[in-house]
Amino acid sequence: MNIELIRNDFPILKTISAGRPLVYFDNGATTQKPLPVLEAIYEYNSRQNGNPHRGSHVLAIAASEAYDGSKEVVRKFINARSTREVIYTRNTTESLNLVARSYGETHLKKGDRIVITVAEHHANLVTWQRVAQKTGAVLDYIYIDKETGKFKEEDFAKIDAKTKIVAFAQVSNVLGLVFDPKPLINLAHQHGAVVVLDGAQSVPHQQVDVQELDCDFFVFSGHKMCASGGIGVLYGKEALLEDMEPFNLGGDMIDRVEEQVTTFAELPTKFEAGTPNVEGAVSLAAAIKYLNNIGFEEIEAHEKKLVTLAIEGMKKIPYVRIIGSDNPAEKTGLVAFTVDDVHPHDVSELLSAAGICIRTGHHCAQPLHIYLGVNATCRASFYFYNTEEEVAYFLDKLSKVRAAMGYKD
Repeated sequence: MNIELIRNDFPILKTISAGRPLVYFDNGATTQKPLPVLEAIYEYNSRQNGNPHRGSHVLAIAASEAYDGSKEVVRKFINARSTREVIYTRNTTESLNLVARSYGETHLKKGDRIVITVAEHHANLVTWQRVAQKTGAVLDYIYIDKETGKFKEEDFAKIDAKTKIVAFAQVSNVLGLVFDPKPLINLAHQHGAVVVLDGAQSVPHQQVDVQELDCDFFVFSGHKMCASGGIGVLYGKEALLEDMEPFNLGGDMIDRVEEQVTTFAELPTKFEAGTPNVEGAVSLAAAIKYLNNIGFEEIEAHEKKLVTLAIEGMKKIPYVRIIGSDNPAEKTGLVAFTVDDVHPHDVSELLSAAGICIRTGHHCAQPLHIYLGVNATCRASFYFYNTEEEVAYFLDKLSKVRAAMGYKD
């Protein structure tokens, strides 16, 4: 990887803040867009913009080709069997809501069990709370070791014959742990449960093969992997999708509408009501091609260097507490932490004044923070365009946070 050349592809990284180029460590929330993605968006809007699947004129056809062609790029990227299994949504959250509403609320009954982990993002937690409330199913949790952040394997016994859905993130957006989901997927399938895998924090950093994983549903967002906002993906096994009701109703997802009855279009159109986000689809295809061109082995190796440098540096600052494992080999792309006696928002503001962007709060994972006994945390999340020099600068400024708040240590 030539980091200098890569960074030249990202105009926003040239932003000057506090007298120096901005240090952007909030990639877990959203990533920046490279020139090839920006150019693809511009090219579409300036030469192809039309309403797809709704006209026979040149721009409608061009928009249809751009939209439908992007599906094949996504299919190959995650190794889905068919583009019929690739549904476009607005984001990971909408993808999870679609599964919860169109599968969970229609297939579960009183006494069934839903098993998730306490580390889930609210999008993969509140959704299942509502399914449980509406169907009478029981929502149960797999907990984690508070020191290491690893799942308590004894809790896997909660997955039994009554379990109908097992939903969890491949990578936690707080703990950032490298986690092999295969054993949990296999266990769920042994009991006949359907697996919903959240890939929002994994897909940007590692190659994912949904057929090899054998998950039933898989979800992710474009904006966390260099694409524009407003485009997300739901992968679902075709037989499951065929058996599900549409999530939204309206244009394009119909086959025939009469006064009292409607028949729906085939997959994937059945779940894509209304005018689609073609610009987002184009940006996602361009982002996938860009990431593939760099190579995920290179991306993972570079990010591992950054995480290692960050964790080893934090360990040398006596009042910084790393959340979860402090072993760099077990982390993917991010580190959550606290600073003794300093509120995370104050940490963020002091770092922002130095031109460093991090995330603070509960990161849409309040149950995890309650379980860990902390109100909020700081999160530094890295991507392939970040540098070791940026990490060193971040560590230097982090080491001075308590002094800036008046502590003498």
